[in-house]
Amino acid sequence: MINFFYEIFNFKIHNKLYFIKKIIFILKNEKKKLGNINYIFCDDNYLLKINKKYLKKNYYTDVISFNYSFKKNISGDIFISIERVIDNSTNFNETFLIELERVMIHAILHFLGYNDNKDNNIEVMRKKENFYLYV
Repeated sequence: MINFFYEIFNFKIHNKLYFIKKIIFILKNEKKKLGNINYIFCDDNYLLKINKKYLKKNYYTDVISFNYSFKKNISGDIFISIERVIDNSTNFNETFLIELERVMIHAILHFLGYNDNKDNNIEVMRKKENFYLYV
């Protein structure tokens, strides 16, 4: 099950079915099964509190994910700062929806075992993001 929750009042996902189908496609393509994935949309301050409390980091970020996957069943909580997505879309000269989709895909790829903590991993992650973004 894929759920959408909101910790901000001025944002809603209007095309939920599109995103649900995209995530299911990614999981099937990677030979995984859908467990329970929660997307929580919030603002910078909400995500900063999570970053400080759970990751001991004191900076803004666009997404934080908590992976609860077990074997082939992919589950987890994904917190996304809409303010960061807006800023990133401007900085990268991209539409808001494309940048939002990229961040949503990025978190799922982490659940699937992809990482972006080293240069060679970053390249693989970006290729996967772009593949799923435009497929």
